[in-house]
Amino acid sequence: MIHEMGISMIVDLAESRKKIDEIDQEIVRLFQKRMSVATDVAAYKRSTGKQVFDPKREEEKIEKLRGMVEDEFNKTGVEDLFRQIMSISRKYQYQVLGPRVNEIPFRQVDTLDADEDTRVVCFGEKGAFTEQAMEEVFGKNISSFSCQSFREVMETVANGEAKYGVLPIENTSTGGITDIYDLLTDYDVTIVAEHVVKVEQDLMGLPGTKLEDIKMVYSHAQGLLQCADFLDRHSNISTKTYSSTSGAAKKVAQDQDKTQAAIGSRRAAKAFGLDVIQEAINSKDQNYTRFIIITNQNIFLSDANKLCLCFEVKHQVGALYNMLANFYYNNLNLTKIESRPIENRTWEYRFFVEVEGNVKSPGVGNALASVREFASKLTVLGNIAKR
Repeated sequence: MIHEMGISMIVDLAESRKKIDEIDQEIVRLFQKRMSVATDVAAYKRSTGKQVFDPKREEEKIEKLRGMVEDEFNKTGVEDLFRQIMSISRKYQYQVLGPRVNEIPFRQVDTLDADEDTRVVCFGEKGAFTEQAMEEVFGKNISSFSCQSFREVMETVANGEAKYGVLPIENTSTGGITDIYDLLTDYDVTIVAEHVVKVEQDLMGLPGTKLEDIKMVYSHAQGLLQCADFLDRHSNISTKTYSSTSGAAKKVAQDQDKTQAAIGSRRAAKAFGLDVIQEAINSKDQNYTRFIIITNQNIFLSDANKLCLCFEVKHQVGALYNMLANFYYNNLNLTKIESRPIENRTWEYRFFVEVEGNVKSPGVGNALASVREFASKLTVLGNIAKR
């Protein structure tokens, strides 16, 4: 009896699977038929200038479809299914239509200027890691100077006092530098390139200073975070954040106090006549910082391979998912996403994303056309080349 029941269950399961396969084949056939009609819809919208996304029409359609189903669970399922189908249809229409003219109004250049007339500003004092990044990108035959805050660098580039600016944006140990992301929304600048520097944070002090002499260590917040393990092991040493790692080195040199030390680069120690008390005290050996090159021109380098965007989405279910899906459907690899709270708008965020691609590629143009319609605000921060 049990044996016969087992055989019956197996037969029923096989039969059910066969029926599902037949239904799935029909769903695929109907899906392809629907997508072919979407081509006609795209052609009509091209001829009339009508927007691809018609939210009122879609919501009316969803309500009608939900009304065809009685079970509440299936109502939700039908809504989810058709929202996906509509989303896929829109993405296909964007590909058929292609990007609008001047979707990304950036001018292509082959190189960054790097001569004695090129003014470049970087963050921090002499000997900063940012100075190192600047010299590795532009060389030393430029007119360079520094500012002591991220905002000053942004302002200097935005108002044209410098052609380029160099700023840190991300560290492999401590993540994104949130102040930079916030400032990128405040100033009309473009990220044109990026450069990576391996960072070794050294403990430095006045000549003759020993580790047991130190009572206070100064550094930028990033420097202190990157050396958290070392500082935890020496709990008798207090810490204080400073404007920059190189600025901290300058302070120690000026104060002439052996109870003080700084965390920063070997370049900074040499620049301000300090001794390196202990080398490479950063917690992780593979400690890298990514620097960005900004300009006030809407330009991109011909070999740019990464697009940086900032967008805001409506505060509703699925908004971020629908936005990010546009990159997937255009075969663009999403390499980074950061969120930052929007000032004076509780629990709302703006998103910074980086995707692989060049602004001249059709996939990038198609993705941006779709993203632009869904975003409540969209800014193309730059098409970035590695330098």
